[in-house]
Amino acid sequence: MASGTALIYDEEMTSHKLLWSDPICDIEVPERLSSSYEQLRSYHLVERCVHVPAREGSEEEILLVHSFEHLEVAKSTQTMNEDELKRVSGNYDAFFFHPSTYHCARLAVGAALQLVDAVMAGKVRNGMALVRPPGHHSQRNAANGFCLFNNVAIAAEYAKQKYGLQRILIVDWDVHHGQGTQYIFEEDPSVLYFSWHRYEHQEFWPSLKESDYDAVGLGKGKGFNINLPWNKVGMGNSDYLAAFFHVLLPMAFEFDPELVIVSSGYDSGIGDPEGQMNATPEVFAHLTHFLMQLANGKLCVILEGGYHLKSLGESVCMTVKTLLGDPVPQITGEMAPCLSAVESIQNVRAAHKPYWKWLAYEEDESQITNNNNTVKVERFLELHMQNILFPVPPIKTATTGSEGSEHLLPEHIQLVKEMDKTEIKALVSDFYADLVKEDKTLLSLGSMFVILDKILKKEVCNGIAASPTAALSAAVALRHAVRFGFQRVLCVFVGDMQMIPNTEDGKMLVINICEKEQSRKTSSKHYISLNWKEDAGGNDFFSAVLGFILPVAYSYQPNLTVIAVGPNRSLGISGISLLVALLRGLAESRVFAVIEDTEISLMQSVAKTLVGASIPPFGIYVPPTQEKVNTIKALRDQFQQEWKMLQCSGKL
Repeated sequence: MASGTALIYDEEMTSHKLLWSDPICDIEVPERLSSSYEQLRSYHLVERCVHVPAREGSEEEILLVHSFEHLEVAKSTQTMNEDELKRVSGNYDAFFFHPSTYHCARLAVGAALQLVDAVMAGKVRNGMALVRPPGHHSQRNAANGFCLFNNVAIAAEYAKQKYGLQRILIVDWDVHHGQGTQYIFEEDPSVLYFSWHRYEHQEFWPSLKESDYDAVGLGKGKGFNINLPWNKVGMGNSDYLAAFFHVLLPMAFEFDPELVIVSSGYDSGIGDPEGQMNATPEVFAHLTHFLMQLANGKLCVILEGGYHLKSLGESVCMTVKTLLGDPVPQITGEMAPCLSAVESIQNVRAAHKPYWKWLAYEEDESQITNNNNTVKVERFLELHMQNILFPVPPIKTATTGSEGSEHLLPEHIQLVKEMDKTEIKALVSDFYADLVKEDKTLLSLGSMFVILDKILKKEVCNGIAASPTAALSAAVALRHAVRFGFQRVLCVFVGDMQMIPNTEDGKMLVINICEKEQSRKTSSKHYISLNWKEDAGGNDFFSAVLGFILPVAYSYQPNLTVIAVGPNRSLGISGISLLVALLRGLAESRVFAVIEDTEISLMQSVAKTLVGASIPPFGIYVPPTQEKVNTIKALRDQFQQEWKMLQCSGKL
């Protein structure tokens, strides 16, 4: 598996600047690049990345998506004086030329292509290119909105031609609609383009009818253009997460891309004068973490907008930290999307229903709006980042391997010493005596306690233990974590959960995924039974993960996640690995996995996921049966008042 994160930055791209006064263009300053790079430096992230040099994109590469006339105009500006530059700039909407613009724009294109090459050749696993001018507004024949050449579109077309790729996902989280990218690919089913953007019912720039949710693509490209319009300002973390859970991620998993490219604009973050949104920097860590689960981890992040320097710099750092595999910080804010966001999400789902299997059984509904506010951003972000950033534990993953089993587990996993019998007895006697009756069981808990304690004390990020009785180990682990002082522990149990803990005080939330209803206990807010049997060779489970489990987990905001697999599991190895990978985004990535000790290959797969390996591609998507869709819908209807991230339709 490829490892490492590429970082591409060339100071020469800061020479492109505005030479005259223009109130529209004056926010696109060279410091956007230099201060972001300095922020990466201050977090010591630059030295952890693989340095890849930028290069100029060739004329042939630019002509992959742009016209010869457009290229010639851009080329001709290199020798112009200020008056001539001003006159040519005036031919375009919100654009300025400088004598160095053509060179900088070619460097921006080349940087994007260098990143694609590094990722596709396996030199690195993923990476980020800090470039300007940005690209997503530029069209085949025109500069537009600070953009000269469409860096991301050229990168996608280049990847298709050079590497024979047939499915590329472009995620545009900039606050403006990347209409240039949409126009270039709207008839192309090999590129799935997703953009969310401030729209305000067509009042906000670029104020195009075709930026609305009903522009789904043309001809063969129908269904492959996804526009999610934000019809008010003030959208926050929960609105962005809801868009991923209920629109983008299900489509992305069904599409099964071979490469993911992000048009990474941070004007959708807090404090930005353009976006006027309230999302804080750590949301970009979560969004990045989700996208890393696609395309075998092949992810290229390419800078677009972002005009509040502090917000931009912190958000760039959150993205790069996540690409490097650092634990994801706890998300902040109330986990409930606003009604306006829910309405937009519902409209997109309705517009795309004819084109996507995962939506085939969904009902059609729709709804209305409400409001939000802003803050003094500079000071707020300073305090906010201090609150959410935490020292990364020195070790990622711990286990206690039995003699000779070490070679089965990935190399980055650390073995820790088990407790001896007297230590375990002393620990168990008072608090867990009602659960533990036999010596054999007692001994199996030794390895569990020692790993769990290391996670609880933040000496390791996560851990995995084998157990002869996973249900018992999970019950003890939950009680132990709460006793240690954790206020919200999430347990996802796959299989028959013979002992169901008391969850009434809200300190635990248990989701039991099993083949048939566990008759002993009815579902309640903190104990949810999800009946799901994965069909042989099926890959339909992600609709349950994205449509139900992840939204509930994010609504709960746990500070520890326990994932246990017991007897009679109803999920395959890939489904369980997906669950582990996505839940690593919660609780500062503190995950404790307990697996029945007979499950050797499952143990290997989960251990790989915990150390940060990519989950394997899913292959041809098979949609869930009507019965399974009904199961998820019934649970969503039952719990969406309690767990508000489940809300994805107007009928609340």
